[in-house]
Amino acid sequence: MQAIQAVIDTNGNPDVIHFREVELGDPGPGEVLLRHEAVGVNFIDTYHRSGLYPVPLPSGLGLEAAGVIEDVGEGVDRFRTGDRVATFKSGLGAYSSARIVYADWLVSLPQEGDFDQAASLMLKGCTAEALIERCAKVQAGDVVLVHAGAGATGQIMIRWLAHIGARVVATASTDEKRQIALSAGASAVCGYDQDDVMETVLAESDGRGADVVLDGVGAATWPCSLQAAKCRGLIVSFGNASGPVTGVKLGELSSHGSLMVTRPTMMDYYAVREEFEAGTRRLTDMIASGVLRADIGQRLPLREAAQAHRKLEARETSGATILVP
Repeated sequence: MQAIQAVIDTNGNPDVIHFREVELGDPGPGEVLLRHEAVGVNFIDTYHRSGLYPVPLPSGLGLEAAGVIEDVGEGVDRFRTGDRVATFKSGLGAYSSARIVYADWLVSLPQEGDFDQAASLMLKGCTAEALIERCAKVQAGDVVLVHAGAGATGQIMIRWLAHIGARVVATASTDEKRQIALSAGASAVCGYDQDDVMETVLAESDGRGADVVLDGVGAATWPCSLQAAKCRGLIVSFGNASGPVTGVKLGELSSHGSLMVTRPTMMDYYAVREEFEAGTRRLTDMIASGVLRADIGQRLPLREAAQAHRKLEARETSGATILVP
């Protein structure tokens, strides 16, 4: 099968993304040949491209996709040709029309499953699962501040948190985006102004502050996250949309009320087979029950991946972005 693949030979701005045509051979032992129907775009893809998260070069891009198995290799007994599956843990290279991947890290989809939804929910949904359920261990009644609540990951987190009984305060940059966060289930919304955030969080928490702050924005919201967390609260800094948080002084955590801070990577919570299966099962249960769905904000042809990166980095998107092979 011939496939189109996005490649970067050097790090840089979106213009470094280019495409090549390759001939895929037969899948080897434990592998499948997967034809992509939808490819998810995530902020981490821009980090791999820019070099913020270094990867060996040349490299493919993208982690998240959904499609149909075209062929299976020796020893694969969980899947067969024609099965619908999604992937987020098969290594870089999802920005492609097809590729060969290991069967062990595939997630089964129902035969009537929506490819766009699957390609939007795997990486972001498993991020929400890991951070909410296993990292922060959020409980019913907790007040949680979610930065960038109108983004694709933000909306999924809000829906998950509201389902388990947490009170969610979400930040967003415009009235339109704040309405999106409210529609996802946020109890209250506000802009990024620190005074506005503090007023909203204190009102929702009876003056205590947020039990947990989920911050995927990074440098721009770090001072606000420090202020908004309650005494002995937890800040989960999991992204760098505005740039990485640097120069953290441990004394600041003490002066803001003995705060706890973690910088988790989702893949560390899905590193072993048992955790992978348990986490993806929690996610697929949430999807099947109707709790989670992705708001698809943008659909672009695969060859317009660079434009998708430009829009994402300029914060001109809402919801999920899909590339169509």
